[in-house]
Formats: sequence, structure tokens, C-alpha cells
Amino acid sequence: MITPSDKGVRSASVLDGEPARSAASLEMLAAAGASAEDGIWLDVIRKMDEVYNDLLQYEVALEEKNATLEDTQQFISSVLTSMSDLLIVCSRAGVIESVNEALASLLGVDAAALHGRTVFDLFADADSREHAGRLFAEQDGSKVEDCEMLLKAANGSAIPVSLNCTPRYNGVGKMLGLVITGRPVGELRRAYQALRRAHEDLKTTQQQLIHSEKMASLGRLVAGVAHELNNPISFVYGNTVAMKRYAERIARYLAAVHGEMPRDEREALRAELRIDRLLDDLPSLIDGTVEGAERTRDIVDALKRFSAPDRDERRHFDLGEVVERAVQWVGKATGSQFEVKLELPAAITVTGSPGQLQQVVMNLVQNAADATEKSRERRLEIGGRIEGADVVIEFRDSGPGIAEDNLDKIFDPFFTTKPVGRGTGLGLAISYGIVERHGGRLSAANHPKGGALFTLRLPLADAEGSASGA
Repeated sequence: MITPSDKGVRSASVLDGEPARSAASLEMLAAAGASAEDGIWLDVIRKMDEVYNDLLQYEVALEEKNATLEDTQQFISSVLTSMSDLLIVCSRAGVIESVNEALASLLGVDAAALHGRTVFDLFADADSREHAGRLFAEQDGSKVEDCEMLLKAANGSAIPVSLNCTPRYNGVGKMLGLVITGRPVGELRRAYQALRRAHEDLKTTQQQLIHSEKMASLGRLVAGVAHELNNPISFVYGNTVAMKRYAERIARYLAAVHGEMPRDEREALRAELRIDRLLDDLPSLIDGTVEGAERTRDIVDALKRFSAPDRDERRHFDLGEVVERAVQWVGKATGSQFEVKLELPAAITVTGSPGQLQQVVMNLVQNAADATEKSRERRLEIGGRIEGADVVIEFRDSGPGIAEDNLDKIFDPFFTTKPVGRGTGLGLAISYGIVERHGGRLSAANHPKGGALFTLRLPLADAEGSASGA
């Protein structure tokens, strides 16, 4: 017979990695011709050693899993403690299984005291309890978001909170209850008000930035604008001087007529003062003066619209006229050496702010003039075409093009390749934002035949109307 102490010795030998005594005994008995009964006992002992060894391995694995479970529980506890949002874990019947410290602190109670109570006891009014009752009665596995209810604090006051409910499942997919998270509405409102103030400040800063860049552009182009105004004003002034001389002749001739001058002398005076030619020339002088005055009025009106702060103006206008006006202003300021070739469709009706889009075009034309300043041929080609519901206008200059390293950052704020004092690096960035707000896109590339190529794409007004109507 083998005693229990022998069995313990055998087990220890197996764990220590030494040759098992049972194996040695088996060899000895086999050599001695042990009986069949002794062989059966040896098999039993061997099986017991294997089972014991397996139990020890299971125990080691179980201890490792327990350690992992404790770490996980500690991690979850730390997360729940640090959460500022409210957390309630409850069963399908609404029985509270766990809460975090944020909820207990908000309600002014102990977290342990809430375990086992129903979630309906936490609400301060009948409407909130009724609403919560419907949520639990209609559990279909769907989420509930931003549900505003009133929680009851320890002092009896009602605390408005915004709650979100998410179903909780076990490992086989069976619904066990709900996980309720939330945040006091007062905190949400404060956060929303702060966000709204920041948004308003950002819009104001953006408008000021656009306006300051617009004024800087206008300052650089003041010579061109003055020249554009000087032409019609000079035309009106010349016509006015001529009409003044005509008026003196007419007054002299009328005085002779009313003074009963003899007919022969009167006819001689009429020929001397060229009254007939004067009367024939007077209508064209008046028409030219009116045209010059209207041209001056249009330029001043465009200048006022361009220089005035933008008020999110949205109206239909002809983009071709805006492009032509921008080209004229920049062209007059850069001199006759800079040639602009313009080919646009007959009518390009878009919706938005003419002043802002004129700022975009002026910036692109001015950049082309600066880029070709050292080129042998200073030329800018502006071509437009209609593509479906959009108008595409391309600006290709004869300059050296854009360096490949700069293509990705050409529209970044404050990025510029111009020397100090020649640019702020905001023109293209602001233009990019203006075009995006108009539902379009502004892109930059190098033309295969040389020079920089800027592409302006904007939706047509008719396309916008059709889309909104649909």
C-alpha cells in the first residue's frame, strides 16, 4: 500500500520538475514482474499526479485573471470617479445598480445609499417620473438623447439635467438594463453661450480682417481708381466748358433778336456766332455729359460698395462686370506694360456679394501683375466658360509659376513670397474663404505651358434657384 505521505512526495516531485517516483517505481515493479493489481494502482497514482498538476496550473491562471480583474475594476473605478458627467447604471425595472460620485455630489447624498433604490425616486416632479416610466416601458434597444428632466437634490431643490439613455447587454446579447448619462442643463447653457460668444467674436474678427485687407488693396490701387474716375470727370468738364461758350453765344444772339436788330445784321450775327452748328452740336454735348456723369456715378457707387463693410449681402449680379471693373482698376495702377486679355461669356449671373468677389478678382489680378514684374512679357489671360451649373474663370499669367513646395500652402494665412512691405500673406487666404462662403472653389496650379494658373469656380444663380426650388 502507498500512504498519503508517499502521494504528497510524488506530487512535490512532479512540481519541482524532478523525475517522478511513480515513474521510477513503475520501472522497478515492471522489472520485478509486479502483479496486475500493482499496475492498476500505479495507473491510479499517475492519474492523480496529472490531475493535481492540472489543478495547480488552473490555480495559477485563476490568480492571474483575478489580478487582471482587480486592475480592471480599479481602472473603471478611477474613470467613474473622475467623470464630471452623471452616470446611473440600472436594471430593466429601473433598480439602481451603480452610480458615480458626480451624481452623488450633485444630489448631495451618499452613493452607497442610492444602490437598490429605483431611478424614479431621483426625479423631482411627476412629469419627469412619467417620462422616465415611458422610457422604461418602451424599451426597444434604441438610444435616447438629450432628454431634459428634473432631478431632486437632498435639500429638495430641482436640478434640470440633460440625460442620454443607452441599452446595456450581457455576453449573449440579452438586454440587462440601461446606462444613463447626463449633465446639468445650466452647465450646457453656459458652454453654449460661451461657444456662441466665441463664434460671434470670430465672425467679427473675420469681417474686420476682410475689410482691412480690402482697404489695403484699395490703397495699393488708388492710382488706378483715380485714373478711372478722371476720364469721365474730364469728359464732363470739357463738355461743360463748351456748353458755357455755347450759352454765351446763344445769349448774345437772343439779345440781338429781342433788340429788334435788322434782319440782315441778325443773319450776319447768326452766321458769325455759328448758331446753327451750335444747335446741332448741343444734343451730343448734353448726351456726352450725361454719359460721363453716369459713368462717374457708377464708379463711385462701385467704390462705395467695395469699400463699405460687408453685411452678408446676397443678391444677383453679373460677375463679368465685376471682373472687368477689377481688371480696369488694377490695370490703371500697374501701368500700360501689364497686358490683360479678357474673354468671358456674355452674361454670368451669380448670387452673393459683388464687393467681396471683386476683392477676390482684384487680388488675383494684382498677384499676376506682381508675379510678372520681372518677366520679359507681362501678360494675364482671363478666360471663362460655363460648365453645367457652374461658371469657371481661369487666370493664367506669364510669370515663373509657383514653386512646387509652395503649392500646398499658397492659401495659408500669412504665407507670402513677396518681400517685406509688399504683402501681408492674407490676400489669397481671405479670397479662398470668400469663394468658399459663396459655394465655390478657388484652386492654384502651374500651367503646362508655364506660368501660374488660378481657377475660380462659382455656382450660377439660375442653378441655385433651380436647386432650392427642387
